[in-house]
Amino acid sequence: MGKPIIYGTDLSPAVRSVLLTAHAIGLDYEFREISLQKNEHKTEEYLKKNPQHTIPTLEDDGKCIWDSHAIITYLVGKYAKDDSLYPKDLYKRAVVDQRLHFESSVLSPRMSRMFTFGPSNKDPQALESAKTAILEAYDFLEKFIGSNQYFAGDSLTVADFSILATFSTVINFVPAEQGKFPKISSWLDRLTKLPYYQKANGEGLEKISAFIKKMSS
Repeated sequence: MGKPIIYGTDLSPAVRSVLLTAHAIGLDYEFREISLQKNEHKTEEYLKKNPQHTIPTLEDDGKCIWDSHAIITYLVGKYAKDDSLYPKDLYKRAVVDQRLHFESSVLSPRMSRMFTFGPSNKDPQALESAKTAILEAYDFLEKFIGSNQYFAGDSLTVADFSILATFSTVINFVPAEQGKFPKISSWLDRLTKLPYYQKANGEGLEKISAFIKKMSS
């Protein structure tokens, strides 16, 4: 059996959430770059693996899984040494799942909307509305942490990886001021100190941050 293969680009927060999980569990994997600009996600070969032509896609033992949330929970279930990143306890798992669904249905779509405000779209009212929606999402995140250290309790889970990859991207558009959001600011500082943070999230984040800066200028 060969190594699990992760298809994608580290410009994508969803891909980076998978890389964070893979590094956290010490997974020996192969990464295959998929260029969206070159439409490599729409080739016949790729569509056989993932008919939705999204990234990331995981190929493991001849089987393919797509959607970052499905991938990260699968990887923990199959390869992690314990269940701390995705607990088997039903209540704890439900909390993690809720945070994952929040990332996919609230935080990520609100971030994606910001990418529409390029040189050809300078609607100030729409832009202000989009920024307000992101600040509302930050407020939810601040409440989710509460008195805990992480988003699903006092230990690191895949919910943190999923939110981290997106949150660290979206703050390029709308900063989360420490005075207004001290808990998520402390959480972000804590996660940037993970030994695998730079490799799994930081490198790709630097690339997309440069793109956002250029797009916004």
